[in-house]
Formats: sequence, C-alpha cells, structure tokens
Amino acid sequence: MSQPAVVATDHPQTGAPAVELTGVVRRFGHGTNRVVAVDRVDLRIERGEVVALLGPNGAGKTTTIDVLLGLSEPDEGTARVLGTDPRHAVAAGRLAAVLQTGGLLSDLTVRETVSVVAGLHGASGRVAEVIDRADLGAIARRRVGKCSGGEKQRVKFALALLPDPDVLVLDEPTAGMDVTARRRFWEAMRADADAGRTILFATHYLEEAEQFARRTVVMNHGRVVADGATARLRASLGGRTVSATMPPADIAVLIDELRTDPAVGEVSADADRLTVRTTASDVFAGRLLSLGATDLEIVAPTLESAFTSLTEDQS
Repeated sequence: MSQPAVVATDHPQTGAPAVELTGVVRRFGHGTNRVVAVDRVDLRIERGEVVALLGPNGAGKTTTIDVLLGLSEPDEGTARVLGTDPRHAVAAGRLAAVLQTGGLLSDLTVRETVSVVAGLHGASGRVAEVIDRADLGAIARRRVGKCSGGEKQRVKFALALLPDPDVLVLDEPTAGMDVTARRRFWEAMRADADAGRTILFATHYLEEAEQFARRTVVMNHGRVVADGATARLRASLGGRTVSATMPPADIAVLIDELRTDPAVGEVSADADRLTVRTTASDVFAGRLLSLGATDLEIVAPTLESAFTSLTEDQS
C-alpha cells in the first residue's frame, strides 16, 4: 500500500539547502496501466551549486522538475526549496523556471510580454535589464507569435529572471536556439552562477552539461543512477583511450599480452589501428612509441560515453 505524501511546513528554514527532495515518488495511471515516473528520488542541492540533470526520454526528469516547482504533488516523499514548500518559493519570487511547455501570448510584442509579467511581480524597473540579459533587444518590438522557437525560449528566460530568483530551474532551456544564441545564453548563465545563483538544468546536449555543470545527476527509469562531480563522472569509465597505427602482426602480439593487464579495460583492433582503454595511458603510449607506433592519440573519456554506460538497458 502506498503511503501518503508528507506535507512540508510553510516556514522557511535558515541555512536550508536550495533544493531537497526526499523519497519522492510520482505515479500515473491505475491498475495494470500504472506507471512509476519517479521512483524514490533523493536529491539535495546546496545554495550556489550548478547541477545538470541528464537522462534519456522517459527517465523522469520533467516529472521531477514538476514536483520541484510545485506543479505536481508527490505521491510519497517531500519536496522543499530553500526550506519551504516549492509553491511558496515561487510565490515569493525565490524560485523561477524556464520550461519547454507553457504558452506565451502571441499578439503581444516581446517587450510588452516582459512588461506585463514584470508588473505582476512588482519588477517593472527590471524590464530593460532582463531584456538585455536575455539578448532580446533586437527583437523587443517583434510579436511573440512571429518569434522562432529559440527566441521564445529566450523570452521565457527573461520572464524567469524578473523576480531575481535565488534558484533557477531550466528544462531544455536552449531547445530551438542556434549555436550563437546558445553560446550567449550560457554566457549569461555563467554570470548568474558566478554571482551565487543556484541553477538546475535538464538538457539533451551533453556538451552543455560537460562545459557548464560542476555536478551532474543522471536519471534512468525514474531513479537517480549517478550523482557526482561532472569531471569525476566523466572519468568513471576508468582511464583514457589510446590509439595508434602499427603493423598488424605487432598488434596481434600486443592484444594477447594486454588481455591479462589489470590496467587495461577494452582492447580493439581494426586492420593496422589498435585502440586500448587504460588507466595507465602515458605508460602505454610510451610503450607503443618504443615499438614504432605512429599517429598516436590519447583521448579522455567524454560525459556522453559515461551517460551511455549508465543508462543503457540491462536485463
């Protein structure tokens, strides 16, 4: 039998973490059609952290974000932001979000949209600032209905900045943006992070997580399957990949030797090209060069390879 969700008190706690999810469960459907979208997720983010939330489609990222923003109640567990209920954090302007979903009024211009929402927040004096921060100056007079998908995301970003929130949640924030817009967006986010704002962002662009997030959380099938420093997660596959060109006969001899080497993970060969993943890349590279290898390359593991390893289906 499922347990009722614990109701968090509405009083903010001094020194509380920016985000704290404890045992969060979220289900959809009934009977044989019931789906557990989020399965006992625990997540604690301290103030000032920048965290990437990764996972394949259906991993539970968006549902977790909905709970975090107070858009959805957990069936079990608790969600708190800055020590209080997420809905109170939103109402107080301390928590804001840029979401994929959610409509904008197409007949208003970009500036009118920002101005109207600024009035609701009592932040009319911040209109010019957030338009500049979101790089909307060139399209401020354009009707929202005439904006591209990426431009609409930038409008949502401007709206999220209006209350000057302590915690900013981004769900696929650069979807639809071109390369230049994405670069400018992350430049603005780096400035926010350096100023101490807490940022949690979900993205399908693994290079964004690798370049921007100091910590990465990976979800799969509704659960957190990895949580740690991005660089450490990237290195979790165990070493670098060393590849070089050699005579096939020498490669055959090396492969037999390497299969018993504890510092070697994977070994593969394609004609005259040997590829090895090893925790002793410098030593192994030196050995290959001494044997006359050419065109030698050493590549560090990528976040993409770690992500694939962590989320691939297992029987």
